Amino acid sequence: MSEREYRTVKASQTVLKELMVPSYANFGGKVHGGFILSLMDKIAYTCAASHVKGYCVTASVDSVDFLNPVEVGDLLTLSASVNYVGNSSLEIGIKVVSEDFRLGIVKHTNTSYFTMVAMDEDTRKPVPVPGLILEDEQEIKRFIEGKIRKSLKTGHRAEMKKIRKGLDMIKEINALEGENCRLYKL
Repeated sequence: MSEREYRTVKASQTVLKELMVPSYANFGGKVHGGFILSLMDKIAYTCAASHVKGYCVTASVDSVDFLNPVEVGDLLTLSASVNYVGNSSLEIGIKVVSEDFRLGIVKHTNTSYFTMVAMDEDTRKPVPVPGLILEDEQEIKRFIEGKIRKSLKTGHRAEMKKIRKGLDMIKEINALEGENCRLYKL
């Protein structure tokens, strides 16, 4: 891509609907969170690959907080949108909603952000992604928030690296007093 291309957010927005069947249930009778995560990864890939018009991989997933359980028999709707693009990465925002269509009850189950990276299929090296055309206030807000999330993640990684390097293990082991753990004699 010699001159950067730009694509609209709407051009790659993706919706996935799936009926939650008994084989998706966990031991508690609710839909297994891992199954929902798998669907989220699938829609993140579809949305990112659609924007890039090529191969993408999942680089990271922000926290996934399950706000409401998903019941067997619910219709799960996942909506994905490109929120932010960097040089070779894209942030995909995903909203998950479950619906008991018999009773008309709709619940927001979770929202998460997946960072995807565009890759050359032959070299497996990152490649530039098309820019994003922002057409309304919500798209602009999501782009700005995505940029902020990227900056915060970069800062958090650097801070954790610094903390790991400077750990005083004797001090930290002593600070474990009262925690829910038992230390074996080293």
